[in-house]
Formats: sequence, C-alpha cells, structure tokens
Amino acid sequence: MAKKKIGEIVEEILAPFLEEHGYELFRTEFVKEGKDWFLRVFIDKIQDGAYVNVGTDDCEAVSRYLSAKLDEADPIQQNYYLEVSSPGMDRPLLRDKDFVRFRGEAVEVSLYKAWEGRKTYEGILVDLTDDHLVIRVEQDRELLIPREQVSKTKLAVIF
Repeated sequence: MAKKKIGEIVEEILAPFLEEHGYELFRTEFVKEGKDWFLRVFIDKIQDGAYVNVGTDDCEAVSRYLSAKLDEADPIQQNYYLEVSSPGMDRPLLRDKDFVRFRGEAVEVSLYKAWEGRKTYEGILVDLTDDHLVIRVEQDRELLIPREQVSKTKLAVIF
C-alpha cells in the first residue's frame, strides 16, 4: 500500500474523533527505518478557538482510538509501530496556515542551495507570499527569500 494512501486512511479514520475532542491532524508519515515500519501521527489541540499544548494524555487518547480502528479495518499489511505526538517545539511549518499562525515567531530556514552566500537563515517570520518567505534577520533588515529556494522552515528553539 502506498504511503500517501495510508495517510489518507488515517485521516479518514481520525477525522470524527479529532473534531469531537478538539484536536487537529497536523500530519502523518509512514516510514521504514532500518527493518521496522513506523506510522507517526502528529496532532495539535484546540481549546476555546486557540491552540494549546498537546500532553501525553492527549496522545494516549488519540493512539488508543486510532489503534482500535486500525485493528478493525486492518488497512496496513506489514507490522508497524504506531506513534502519536505533538509536532514539537521545533515543528516544521508545512502549510500556509502554519506560516500565518506563527508570524512573529523565530524560525530556522533551510534552502536547497546557497542564496546570498548562505544555505540557512534564522530570523523572525514576517510573512509568506505567493513568491517569497519574508524573515527579519536584524532589527531593520528583512530578507525576501524566493519560495522555490526554501527546502524547510521550522520554529527555532531558543533557550
């Protein structure tokens, strides 16, 4: 079964439960690491219209529900490990709505190839347009990085 298909199946199975309990599916991945397969499900939690931290109880509730439903439907032929977690402090920004949600936050940007002499940048997320990712790298300096050059954007973890 194709990886994309498994993600779609998981999304269909989880949709009613997530909506009912105030969760949102961030992403899924079905990957082989060494000899083992992993189905990873990343969730967000919404309370009173705002995103809040996902705790271990939340992950356990989603995991129990999904595990039972996957056992019933049995859509995955090979053995796998199910992991449910939050996207983490250094979450990747994947969808346009992620960029809107995290405007004003510190981000790390990786590029496919060097742009203005560098392949990585850190700064404050200002905007995402159809053509550019805009980050502030200094108090008065913003970079407009062509979108097609961006390989990955994630929240920066600052201690």
